[in-house]
Amino acid sequence: MTRMKKMFSALTATAVLGLSVAALPAQAALKAGEKAPDFTLQAALGGKPMSFSLQQALKKGPVVLYFFPAAFSAGCTIEAHAFAEATDGFKKLGASVVGVTAGNVDQIGEFSRLECRDKFTVAADPGAKVATEYDTLIKLADKTLSDRTSYVIAPDGKILLSYTDRNPETHIDKTMAAVKQYSETHPAKAL
Repeated sequence: MTRMKKMFSALTATAVLGLSVAALPAQAALKAGEKAPDFTLQAALGGKPMSFSLQQALKKGPVVLYFFPAAFSAGCTIEAHAFAEATDGFKKLGASVVGVTAGNVDQIGEFSRLECRDKFTVAADPGAKVATEYDTLIKLADKTLSDRTSYVIAPDGKILLSYTDRNPETHIDKTMAAVKQYSETHPAKAL
């Protein structure tokens, strides 16, 4: 019975920790108006490996850069589906979308195909190096993951929107509004 009590205690502690981490107000440190750090990462689009360069993407128009904890987790799948549905709308406004994860980076190809529905690029951030530069991290006992943070970056590299919220459903509305506002004063060709 002691072993059962220990297991129950461990599960209870884990559940409480999970709830407390989820309840913590998260805020991205990089703010609107700051320069977005440039990066190049290995990525996938439609399951095909590629290299993603922020600098190259910005030459085509604004970039919606969203960080997510791990491919195939419930919230990240919801968010990927929502961004996939919104991708054509972003393209009409001249913006592109890229998701970045420091979690299960070996699964980005499959995630890009299945959950992102071949609509946008997903990049792997091993060791959370880019997430660290963007100050969007979740530190767990045994690993560091990307927090759920979205940025909209103008072609000049300035951050137009910095938004952190664990709710995956709010990111599309926030990023779309920022891209629309930018496009009103900076008309662009659709991608």
